[in-house]
Amino acid sequence: MLITEDLTELQWQIAHAIAQSLVKADTDVNELGKAIAYLRNYANQDGTKLFDYLKTLVRNGRQIGHSKRTSDYYQAIDNACNQYLKAYQDNPPVMLHILGWSYRLMRYYKNTGSVGEISAPVVESARQAEIAEVVSTHDFQVGQVLDATVTGVKGNKVTYTILETIKLTEKDPKKAKLLSEGQTVKVEVVSLKEDGSLKKVKCVG
Repeated sequence: MLITEDLTELQWQIAHAIAQSLVKADTDVNELGKAIAYLRNYANQDGTKLFDYLKTLVRNGRQIGHSKRTSDYYQAIDNACNQYLKAYQDNPPVMLHILGWSYRLMRYYKNTGSVGEISAPVVESARQAEIAEVVSTHDFQVGQVLDATVTGVKGNKVTYTILETIKLTEKDPKKAKLLSEGQTVKVEVVSLKEDGSLKKVKCVG
């Protein structure tokens, strides 16, 4: 059994997704190891340096690589990191932790010979990552009643913040007159998005 300590559910999915996409592209695990070493030594204060480094490798791959394959490896690593790690570029320790697991998981997937479906969501900002974390650890259902804080009332629209992270603004002329910012209320889930996140809620008390 693989140990998942210290990774959140979303970060664990991302580690798997990076490993799966690199194994599917037949990438040399040692090249990922070099990118991890660069992040640890030179980009540990600024995660954006890793993306710059990977871009440089892709650009100069033919000159510095041992073969055309090496250039392809750089491209695959650049693609995977850009797709799945952008949200964490301001948090290099988390990037390092995710990539460390991706490195281990690449070996695991190469040994089992089966990659499976890649299921991690693509998150492009820290805010998106925060919301995705909440969605990945909660199984929202239509009709479910949740606690919410009123964080905005403007005209006939009310903004509710649920689980301290998810903000939804709903048109509700009747409730807008009665509610005030900072108030805690109950909201009912009216509909969900395809990814299982909240689409629409209504205040029920």
